[in-house]
Amino acid sequence: MGFKSIAIDGPSGAGKSTLARRVAQAMGYLYVDTGAIYRTLGLAALRRGVSPEDSGRVVELLEQIRIDLRHGGDGLQHMYLDGEDVSAAIREPAVSHYASAVSAIPEVRAFLMEMQRDLARRQNVIMDGRDIGTVVLPDADVKIFLTATAEDRARRRYEELRERGNDVDFDTVLRDIIARDERDTRRAAAPLRQAEDAVAVDTTGNTLEESFRLLLDVARKGVGA
Repeated sequence: MGFKSIAIDGPSGAGKSTLARRVAQAMGYLYVDTGAIYRTLGLAALRRGVSPEDSGRVVELLEQIRIDLRHGGDGLQHMYLDGEDVSAAIREPAVSHYASAVSAIPEVRAFLMEMQRDLARRQNVIMDGRDIGTVVLPDADVKIFLTATAEDRARRRYEELRERGNDVDFDTVLRDIIARDERDTRRAAAPLRQAEDAVAVDTTGNTLEESFRLLLDVARKGVGA
């Protein structure tokens, strides 16, 4: 019996990471946050003063740094940059633009894709991102497109950032969400789109618990659990 894979795609702020992590725990699957991998590269570019739009320099960075994905004793995914646990640092607002820009570079996506596919070959996984069902795991057993309105996603992101102590205002967060959507859907390399065989799950107006139950139900039915 082969391993099962569940692909969850969707726009920024849809709650993919939070919900996918909970569903993975409930089903006993390994959770893989692919966005964190790109954020780690984005953080490396930020720290080294490399423009994320300078594709040549970003590609060179791939040969100069070491990115590791590990799952700690807490069961959570931790990202390491040159041996340093940067799991918290990659969530800072300044890293978001860098992550979005570097992820649009075809050579970057090709380089990191094998890391993601290898994980799915070795265990049951729930993987979230923006092109998992369309590019990374096109043969996934279950494909889900998780979304919500831009305003709803901005509200959630705003509350999350405020809880972490970041001084942000809602309008700025909303503008960032809309700009991120524009970049992700228009980029040449693996743009954000719903796979033809994906189940659309809209969580607008839902509580976190309602969204979790909805997503868990779709995932379990998809793998026959």
